[in-house]
Amino acid sequence: MAVVAGLLIGLEREQSAPADKGPESFLGGARTYPLVALTGALSGLLGRAFGAPVVVMAFAAVVIFLAVAYVDVVRRGTERGLTSEAAFLITFLLGALSVAHDIIPQGGRRVFTVLGAAVAVTALLSSKPVVQPLIRRLSREDVVSVLKFLVVALLLVPWLPDRDFGPLGALNLRTIGWMMLLVAGVSFVGYAATRMLGPERGLTVTGFVGGLVSSTAVTLAMSSRSKGNVAMERPAALAVVLASSIVFVRVLVVVAFVDFKLATALAVPMLAMAAVGLGACAFLYRRSAAMGSGEPLHLKNPVNLSSAFEFALIFAAVMAGSKLASHYLGSAGVYAAALVAGSADMDAIALSMAELAGDQVPFAVAATAVVLAGFTNTVVKGGMAVALGSWGYARIVVTSFAAILAAGGLSLLAVWR
Repeated sequence: MAVVAGLLIGLEREQSAPADKGPESFLGGARTYPLVALTGALSGLLGRAFGAPVVVMAFAAVVIFLAVAYVDVVRRGTERGLTSEAAFLITFLLGALSVAHDIIPQGGRRVFTVLGAAVAVTALLSSKPVVQPLIRRLSREDVVSVLKFLVVALLLVPWLPDRDFGPLGALNLRTIGWMMLLVAGVSFVGYAATRMLGPERGLTVTGFVGGLVSSTAVTLAMSSRSKGNVAMERPAALAVVLASSIVFVRVLVVVAFVDFKLATALAVPMLAMAAVGLGACAFLYRRSAAMGSGEPLHLKNPVNLSSAFEFALIFAAVMAGSKLASHYLGSAGVYAAALVAGSADMDAIALSMAELAGDQVPFAVAATAVVLAGFTNTVVKGGMAVALGSWGYARIVVTSFAAILAAGGLSLLAVWR
C-alpha cells in the first residue's frame, strides 16, 4: 500500500519535472517517492517495537535531506518552489499511516484512506496547468468577497436565533440567513463559470451563466449594445433569451433545496417555459451570423455583503407580506404579492412560497404564485429591451418572451389538475 501510494505521487512528479531547468532541480520521481513511502512504513513497523521516536527520527532525517537539497538548489541560483518538498513529506506520512493499525484499525478503511489521499495529492500536483490560469483570472475583489461571504456563512448565520417573530410569526433570522446563502451560492456558481471559461467565450456562454448570476444585468447590457449595431441584434437577443430561460431552471433548483414537493408542483410550468425559451435560442443560434462579436460582458461578483443583506431584507419583506396577504386576503393576496415581488426578484418570492407552502398556503397556490412572479419578471425585462434596445433586437426578445409566457400559462393547467 505504501509503495503504491508513493508510486502514484512519484510518477506525477517525474512527468511534471521541468526539462529546461536541468537535473539539479529534480528532487525525485517514480523510484524516489516509493522509497520515501517505504521508509515511512518501515519506521512505523519498527516504532511498534522501539517506540514512536523511531518514526520521529526517520521523519526528521527526511526533513534534513530536503533542507540540504533545497539550500543547494538556492545556492545554484535555480528557481523552485516547495511543492515537491511538501509532496515528499506527505509521501512519508502516508507510508507511516499504511501500517498504523492503532490509528485506523480496519484494514479496508486504511487502504481507502491512504490510497485516496495519494490520489488527491496526485490530482492536486497535476492540476497546475488548470489552476494557474484560473488564479490569473481572479481579482483581489473576488478573493475578498468570497472571504466575507465565508465569514457570514460559517461565523454569523449558524449563530442566528432559530425562532419566529414579526407579524404572524412570519420571520425567522436563521431561515433568512440560510436563504441568503443559498441564493448567493447559486449566483456565485454562475460567476465562477465566467471566470473559469473566460468572458471572451462569446455571448452564448454569457447568456447561460448570466441566468445564474443576473438575467436583469444581461438584459440591460445587451439592450445598450444593440443600439445602432444591427449585427449585434440577434446575438444580443440570444444572450437575453438564454439568460431568461436559465432563470426558470435556477429557481426550480433553488426551491428544490427548500421544499422538494413544491419543486415537483413547479416542474411542469418552469421546465415548459425553459424549454420554449431554449427552443427560441436554438432558432436564433442557427440564424445568427455574428456569434460572440463585440466586447464580452463582464459580470460583477455577486458574492458581497451589501448584496447579501439587500436580498435578506427583500426576502424578509416578501415573506412577511406574503404571509399577511395569505392570512387576510387568501389566495388573491398571495397572487398580488407575487406579481409585485416578481418585478424585482424571483428568488425572494420563490423561497417565500417554499417556506409557506403546505402549512399556510396550498401547494397549487404557492406554485401559481411563483409562476406569476416569473411572468412579471419576464415582462419587466421585455420592457427594458423595448425601452433601451434597438427595434430589431426588442422585436426578437418580445416575441421569444411571448412564447415563453404562453407556455407558462398553458402549463399552469398541470398545477391545478
